[in-house]
Amino acid sequence: MLDILHELKDWIVGFADSPWAILALAVNSFTESIFNPVPSDPLIFGIAAIRPQAVFWLALVATVASVAGAAVGWLLGRWFGRPALLKIISAKKSQRVEGLFARYGLMVVLIAAFTPIPYKVFAITAGVLRFDVRPFIAISLVGRGARFFLLAGLIFYLDSTDTIEAVTSNFTTVTIWVLGAGGLLGAITVAVQWISKKRR
Repeated sequence: MLDILHELKDWIVGFADSPWAILALAVNSFTESIFNPVPSDPLIFGIAAIRPQAVFWLALVATVASVAGAAVGWLLGRWFGRPALLKIISAKKSQRVEGLFARYGLMVVLIAAFTPIPYKVFAITAGVLRFDVRPFIAISLVGRGARFFLLAGLIFYLDSTDTIEAVTSNFTTVTIWVLGAGGLLGAITVAVQWISKKRR
């Protein structure tokens, strides 16, 4: 299974130097929010290595397409309920995710949108639980935008193509460190809110 995912990632990243690069990024970002297991980060790094001047445009495309895909995931959850969610995760994990929503509300969407946590699971769950779509879209834009524009900023401030290629070849490590820091910040925020509620 891991070999298949690795081959799929390599195939997607292979579009980085093609005329269809932007379209491939949009499609990957859109489908990643519904069912696709490959994140858009490596493709962004790959395209940026070739077109560094377009890096913030890439972040915008990824953000808009990803949130549009999440909206479709939300609709699937609303229309088909828990069976739609069980297509991508087990019943036990589904219960855990729903428990997180019950305790922390849309804060979990923000954390999932910004970190490597599977965002699609929370998008579909939001639909299953019939969370208001307007705050869901708004907080998704914040989380996804922060994630992709942070990556774009990182690439923009690198000095050379060689450095970008080095980051691209180690994108997993870079993504974990950068997004892990954001995830830690989100977790601290949730913890502070939880402690404040307990004190009240």
